[in-house]
Amino acid sequence: MSNDADMIEMLRNARTIAVVGLSSKRLRPSHGVAGYMQQHGYRIIPVNPAETEVLGEKAYATLSGVPHKIDIVDVFRQSEAVPEIAGDVIRLGIPYLWLQEGVIHEAAAAKARAAGIKVVMDRCILKEHRRLLL
Repeated sequence: MSNDADMIEMLRNARTIAVVGLSSKRLRPSHGVAGYMQQHGYRIIPVNPAETEVLGEKAYATLSGVPHKIDIVDVFRQSEAVPEIAGDVIRLGIPYLWLQEGVIHEAAAAKARAAGIKVVMDRCILKEHRRLLL
């Protein structure tokens, strides 16, 4: 799912984005992208076992540890980590999986799609939000 209509629907319907691999280091792409999305009204939930708080939100070690409803999982991890993350997204019933630029795992994406998850792969959520909704 990378057509514009589906991405617009995803971005309009979502309120909470869990960012896997979100860093508190301001120069990291994950920090800039999550900060942008937060400034545009989305609740950001950091998922990173190395962090305690990012962008004023409590960080969680794993997706399964997040006690809030998640609409989108945005992944800033190496492609090799995607199968485990996609498995968590499927198990938790999260409707959308977004893999950032350079994060590509066809088999995991296909498995998530087969489970009814809408997947965007190898795209930047900030760039697509800016292009489609501003």
